[in-house]
Amino acid sequence: MSQEMALRPASRSVTARERARAELTREIREEARRQLAQVGAAALSLRSVARELGMVSSALYRYYPSKEDLLTALIIDAYNAVGEVAEEAAGGGGSARERWMGACQAIRGWARAHPHEYALIYGSPVPGYRAPEATVDPASRVPLALVGLLRDARPRPADGPEISGALTGQAAAVAALIAGTAGSAAGDTVRPEALVRGALAWTQLFGLISFELFGQYVGSFDPADELFHYALVQMAQMVGL
Repeated sequence: MSQEMALRPASRSVTARERARAELTREIREEARRQLAQVGAAALSLRSVARELGMVSSALYRYYPSKEDLLTALIIDAYNAVGEVAEEAAGGGGSARERWMGACQAIRGWARAHPHEYALIYGSPVPGYRAPEATVDPASRVPLALVGLLRDARPRPADGPEISGALTGQAAAVAALIAGTAGSAAGDTVRPEALVRGALAWTQLFGLISFELFGQYVGSFDPADELFHYALVQMAQMVGL
């Protein structure tokens, strides 16, 4: 038997193990997301996840050594998911204003479809959990998509108060940070005032979504569709689109 033929079964075995590991990893995360919806991030338990999957805890620990590791995986998944829908909408057809509003609508749509994952990344911090550096790039996808629109559109100056020297300095530091992000130069040509207005719009966007998802509009602006659309028009004007 040739050396090549002798190696083939082992190669197939390794590939099968890798596929099995990937599938089990997916099942663990799916069960963790299901429990996230039931008990919240603070009460998420590796033992409970293992029990529901018919695993012993020691076996699950080989995939996620701690609850923090599992939370980090869920956080990265959530940031990447909302980042993907934002990037797709921001990169679509239409004017910069239409793409801006489309990206904001897409983010809201994702949040409404995945409220517990939204709460994990934009809600109250999980007690005792510190997000590692691995979450930074995924968390940057939404703001980079919005800043990229401002860069490409070169928005007109909008009416409003002048920004202070200190705020200009902060905006310049943010622009440098964005420009230094892997694969991005979105901050290079965004004026400080446009970047500040973009930050305000970004904050307002997630404030609106959080108020809606966490029940703050019940009894007033519920459903919030018209309010949200009105706010998007105002935000687009604020950033000069």
